[in-house]
Amino acid sequence: MSDTQFDVIIIGAGPGGYVAAIRAAQLGLKTAIVEAQHLGGICLNWGCIPTKALLSGATLAQQFKKAGQFGFQLGAIDFDIQTLVQHSRKVSEQLVQGIGQLLKKNQVQLFNATAKFTAKEQLELTDSEGNQQHIRAPHIIVATGAKAAHLPHIPVDAEHVWSYKEALVPTQLPKSLLVVGSGAIGSEFASLYQDLGCQVTLVDIAKQILPSEDAEVAQYVQKQFQQQGMTVWTDTRVQSVRVENGQVHCELETATGTQNIVVEKVLSAIGVKPNVQNLGLEALGIELENGFIKVDQYCKTNVVGVYAIGDVAGAPCLAHKASHEAILCVEKIAGLSQVHALDRGQIPGCIFTHPQVASIGLTEQKAKAAGLPIQVGKFPLQANGKALALADAAGFVKTIFHQETGELLGAHMVGHEVTEHIQGFAIAKYLEATDESLAQVIFPHPTLSEAMHESILASMQRAIHI
Repeated sequence: MSDTQFDVIIIGAGPGGYVAAIRAAQLGLKTAIVEAQHLGGICLNWGCIPTKALLSGATLAQQFKKAGQFGFQLGAIDFDIQTLVQHSRKVSEQLVQGIGQLLKKNQVQLFNATAKFTAKEQLELTDSEGNQQHIRAPHIIVATGAKAAHLPHIPVDAEHVWSYKEALVPTQLPKSLLVVGSGAIGSEFASLYQDLGCQVTLVDIAKQILPSEDAEVAQYVQKQFQQQGMTVWTDTRVQSVRVENGQVHCELETATGTQNIVVEKVLSAIGVKPNVQNLGLEALGIELENGFIKVDQYCKTNVVGVYAIGDVAGAPCLAHKASHEAILCVEKIAGLSQVHALDRGQIPGCIFTHPQVASIGLTEQKAKAAGLPIQVGKFPLQANGKALALADAAGFVKTIFHQETGELLGAHMVGHEVTEHIQGFAIAKYLEATDESLAQVIFPHPTLSEAMHESILASMQRAIHI
């Protein structure tokens, strides 16, 4: 096989693409990966990882505020936002280097270029200097991800109106910030900047913040945000933004009338759109659905030999969903038996706000809308010893079971480090555990995870500590 002929080619080296490449190589397939910018994609460079590094600083800021409860008297504390930004960039760089080493270790050939379909099984690559070459493979996986979507009347200028990229590398902390969009990205940035000392206003056109989450969770998080000093406007549209004398004048249309506010910066965080441009998809007749590449349960497109995984293949736009699709797609290509199709009901979601939010499965509203007989259990962290010991007892655990079969339909958590605990419900759900079987599990004491057990017991009217 020549240097331009491969078994599998992956376009894009994000958490979907690089995982697909490594797994393909492990299965003995001659593999190439094409990346135009940086290994790790948006997640490692401008998304999941650097935001969590910044949020670690915000967590520390919150701990300083509570130091007196633990007997520590702190004097004036100086904070340098650029040092925190440098930490986040170093973390990203370290992980990106690690991916490069993994690709090399698994003998995956890397092409630093853009890719475009010129024929079935053939790609034209163009590097940064304009040099072109063609490579071929019977199986080509599109893993180009997504980019920030923007509203035409809120143009991003990178100075006064930010995208997530500018929000990740500020040269100084703004005194005030308007965040437009309260999904996971918008809410995380709103929480981050509020904790670091910025006066944040969070706006969403939806009836609740965190529109995809359980309504009770969203309401609780909104109250927590407001108690922290954040201003939250739901059912609100940003009508216009205007820069004047270095400030951004914003007109908001709320349910009760017009509000005018002036802020130092605006962050547009209304969602993402797929990277499908300039790939040559039209020439092959690859079908799109709502702008995303349409795929079946094994990530196949309507064109034989072409696949799509991750954000470019549709919601939920989550790194762990992309990586899971990468594995199942490649294993299907390699002909492995018993490859399981993606079950979107098994995908957990995590939002790293303060407090954190984590969930899996149906919300209470969706379960009721589906006409399912349900039993709901809820347990507050205020009744959890470990949470009280940490002086961080805001939040609760909510579980939803099928009343007749005992099936775990959904779990929703808000509170300290719940993103680390949702995997327990994910395992239980995947293994089809019932309320009765979960009630018999022995949870260690004293831990935050005991709240999970108590929530299960509460759904059965058997809670001990409430």
